[in-house]
Amino acid sequence: MLTTRDLMTEDLIALHLDDTLLAAKQTMEDARIRHLPIVDAAGAFVGLLTHRDLLAASVSRLADIDAQTQEDIYAGIPLAEVMRSDVAMATPELPLRQAAEVLLTQKYGCLPVVECGKLVGILTASDFIRLSLELMDALEASERLECAEEDE
Repeated sequence: MLTTRDLMTEDLIALHLDDTLLAAKQTMEDARIRHLPIVDAAGAFVGLLTHRDLLAASVSRLADIDAQTQEDIYAGIPLAEVMRSDVAMATPELPLRQAAEVLLTQKYGCLPVVECGKLVGILTASDFIRLSLELMDALEASERLECAEEDE
């Protein structure tokens, strides 16, 4: 049986409670990610900031605020004020099917993986898409092999 550990990303990018919305925006843009786990000083998972949260916290372009003022506003907002703390989490041993069900129901697009309170990985919808592609490749290779054997 596959578990969360088999598919999760362990090379994590995370920010801290006292980091700012500006740091989160820059990190998300630079790393091209949509989910940013937030940890405390001890490395314990405490929350999540999504791209949607970032958009919700931004000042509308209709407000006619220049980019520098917008960045100044972001720089004054600590992540502790805008992150989600009611996030479903997984353990590394959680069966992958259960993790997929959680992802489908909680709608954040990711599942932080926590062991003994520490953030050890993250599982995203993209991870499941990659797994699906690998399974389709294996199935297609198997079908080609069967066809080749039948032709002999």
